[in-house]
Amino acid sequence: MRTLLTVLLCASVLSAADTARRAPGFALPDSTGKIYDLSDYRGKIVVLEFMQTTCAHCMTFTPILNQLQIRYGGKVAVLAVVNPPDGAPKVAGYISAHQVNYPILMDCGQMAYSYLRVQSFDLPQLYLIDENGMIQREFGYSDSSRDIFEGKGLFTHLDAMLKKK
Repeated sequence: MRTLLTVLLCASVLSAADTARRAPGFALPDSTGKIYDLSDYRGKIVVLEFMQTTCAHCMTFTPILNQLQIRYGGKVAVLAVVNPPDGAPKVAGYISAHQVNYPILMDCGQMAYSYLRVQSFDLPQLYLIDENGMIQREFGYSDSSRDIFEGKGLFTHLDAMLKKK
C-alpha cells in the first residue's frame, strides 16, 4: 500500500510539472528608474526574457524581440530582465547599441530565482505568460530551442496562444 501511494504521489507531481503554473509577480525598475509590474500586463501575452548584456545569444535574440513588438503590437508585451553584474549604464548602452524597443528591467536575482528555481542557469531563458498570468511555455537556450532564439519558432508559439484567446 505504501509503495502504491508513493507511485501515485510521484505521478501526480510529474503531471503537475506539465501543467501551466502561475507566473510569480514582480515590480522591477528599468535603467531609468521606471517601475514595471507584471500585473499591469494582465489581459496580454507577456514574453519574459532573462538576459545579460554580454550574452551573444541574447544579442542574436534582441532583433527577434524587436520584430515581435512590431508584429503583435498591443497584444503581446516583451519584458527583459538582467541581473548583476549588469547595471543601469550597461543596460542603457545595450539599449542604444541594439535599438531595443522594449523595457529591460533590473533584478538583484530574487525575481529570477522565483522563475528559474535554480542557483545558476544559462542565458537566455524565456517564459511565455498568457493573458491570465499563467506560464504556458518556457525555453532555455539549447540546440533543441535554437529556432525560438534565432529563427521564427517564437512566432509560431505566440500565434497559437493568440488563437486560444
